Amino acid sequence: MHKFKKYYFINKFNKNNIDKLENNTAIIFRNYKKKDHLKEIKKIKNYCKNKGIKFYLSNDIKLSINLNLDGAYIPSFNNSYQHLSYKFKTNFDLIGSAHNLKQIRVKETQKVKLIFLSSLFKKNRNYLGINKFKNITKLTKKKIIALGGISIENLKKLKLVKCYGFGGIGYFSKKKGPISRAF
Repeated sequence: MHKFKKYYFINKFNKNNIDKLENNTAIIFRNYKKKDHLKEIKKIKNYCKNKGIKFYLSNDIKLSINLNLDGAYIPSFNNSYQHLSYKFKTNFDLIGSAHNLKQIRVKETQKVKLIFLSSLFKKNRNYLGINKFKNITKLTKKKIIALGGISIENLKKLKLVKCYGFGGIGYFSKKKGPISRAF
């Protein structure tokens, strides 16, 4: 059975939440409000390294490289190509998010490995639904990660969209303890 790759978005270090994560879950730290969070990033990095969890920093590729993280996450609003001149280590991954085909093309040009596409279930201004989501994913060769309203209740519906994995906040914060799932 296919095991989905999982991505947990956090904006602060919480040891208890990280301890509850399953083995195939990665952490993406995105704290856009706080400017000086280097100490916190290093704390998360060390904790994740000890736990064997991949750790990505959002919207700061240069810092991700300098701190020797597993990679960087490029949000949908970041259209910069400056990072293409950077030298990356072999196992450094660039991942990014998109809400439509135009943003998917930008992420492809930015050379991301995975594209987080939203919103699959959450009915917000970026809402796609299952059919639109499936149609858009057919237009790229990149692996797609589903975002937006993923919950324990609708987890089985992810098989319908044939995504590589899923990401979010709510799914992980509502879990009471480490739960081994078929996904």
